[in-house]
Amino acid sequence: MKKVRYNVAVSLDGYISGPNGEVDWILPDPEVDFAALWAQFDTLLMGRKTYDVAKMRLGEAAFKGRKVAVVSRTMKPSDHPTISIISELTRERVKALRAEAANDIWLMGGGELFRAFLEMHEVDAVEVSIMPALLGGGVRFLPSPSVQSRLKLSSHKIYRSGIASLVYQVTR
Repeated sequence: MKKVRYNVAVSLDGYISGPNGEVDWILPDPEVDFAALWAQFDTLLMGRKTYDVAKMRLGEAAFKGRKVAVVSRTMKPSDHPTISIISELTRERVKALRAEAANDIWLMGGGELFRAFLEMHEVDAVEVSIMPALLGGGVRFLPSPSVQSRLKLSSHKIYRSGIASLVYQVTR
């Protein structure tokens, strides 16, 4: 079965974006092989806000060759024919996404969406790249209240830039 992996950059004080959605604090690091990372996923799963930012910053070309699923109660499928809109997030819908995927699923951005997946027990791995930055506010990595989850460290890498990448498996 394909895994749902929450892969995200986070500040040392636990934010995934600044107070105004800024991500300029995320360091580009030449040691990070983004092509290899992207190759692990054929399905991108995100909330509407993350989709809006990703589309604006990366453009539609970044999604080419991948299934994009957006969890949104406000988006209309007729307005977005190239993506799948999930208006009601259920375990059955997540299981269907897993069945349709050829590779793992990248759960992108959105602390609230991450929390919803944790509550449904539908996150298999939490992969965080901790940036050497303190934001003091913004979008939380995991907003309260949330269910308690146990994790097991499966790998880690420290980059010369000061980025610490940690991969945890969610234990059930």
